[in-house]
Amino acid sequence: MTASGDRWPAWLSAQAEQRETAGLRRTLSPRAATDTVVDLAGNDYLGLSHHPAVVAAAAEASHTWGAGSGASRLVTGTLQLHADLEAALADFLGQPAALVFSTGYHANLSVVSALADRDTLVVSDAHIHASLVDAVRLSRAELSVVPHSDVDAVRAALAAAGGRRALVLAESIYSVLGDQAPLVELAEVCEEYGALLVVDEAHGLGVHGAGVVHRLELAGLPHVVLTATLSKSLGSQGGAVLGSPELIEHLVNRARPFIFDTALAPAPAAAALAALGVLRESPDLPTTVRRRVVELATALAVEAPAGAVVSVPMPSPRAALAAQSAVLAAGIRVGCFRPPSVPDGISRLRVTVNAGVPRADWERAVEILSAVVPEHR
Repeated sequence: MTASGDRWPAWLSAQAEQRETAGLRRTLSPRAATDTVVDLAGNDYLGLSHHPAVVAAAAEASHTWGAGSGASRLVTGTLQLHADLEAALADFLGQPAALVFSTGYHANLSVVSALADRDTLVVSDAHIHASLVDAVRLSRAELSVVPHSDVDAVRAALAAAGGRRALVLAESIYSVLGDQAPLVELAEVCEEYGALLVVDEAHGLGVHGAGVVHRLELAGLPHVVLTATLSKSLGSQGGAVLGSPELIEHLVNRARPFIFDTALAPAPAAAALAALGVLRESPDLPTTVRRRVVELATALAVEAPAGAVVSVPMPSPRAALAAQSAVLAAGIRVGCFRPPSVPDGISRLRVTVNAGVPRADWERAVEILSAVVPEHR
């Protein structure tokens, strides 16, 4: 019999062995500040994390406010920086109000767990992000998972809700397949049944200017709520929920991930605010992203996505890892999607377009990817 003190080490070893056998083992790889590899794995879609104005704003905020915010938002952690950032986000995305969080993950956890309970129906697209999956679990609401981008299935689920409060969860641009959600149709169905549509704009903001919801003229509708991250196109860190003042007031009072978390630090708050300013003044950045997306997708013989992530299906997790390693050896870093991170179970290379990569480096990256990736597909 195994001694009780040996149970956890034995279990952890067994779990590690299973991951290794399946080719699903993940490791951390620290990146040096002097790294010269061309980064097409991160989410800095517009290249703003190193923009001089963004970096300067972060440094100045640290000198002015200190390294941290010092407390939760409801104690003394709410800084004028947060209020300025919230006002700028709401204005840019065409929303009445905004609330800033320390991460996009917390923003998604908050909006669902604060609005849904055991008496609520949550209708979720099968491909939503893990943060929204966890949010539903935290809320303890009844869950109906519908096929990807299936508006008729959403309508059927809402029709069977029996008059209960209902949330519909979708992403504007899905991160794995890179496709755009049928947001206009979803908004119409939600309005018909009195449901709230929660749209995660993590991969739409910046890549599509003020976001897909804004482009489709759905911004400001009372039954459409947005969540966003500041860590992708805005090159910083943090998250936000955008909607009516009444919604924001409710989150301030009821969202546990907001109430009990230390406020977003001054540096990333100021950086995100500066990045918004750069984006306003540089409407060509999203155009550059789109042009490069089409160029790369054509070179790799895959469909061009609506977002900035080009996904390349691979025959197995090991093939995906081998291709990733071969590309890295040639000086290009790309990501890798493997189960359970992919909703359809298909391993993929994840190549993110970055408008900040110099032209010569970009052209070299496309050439290397075009030559190396087909050998492993």
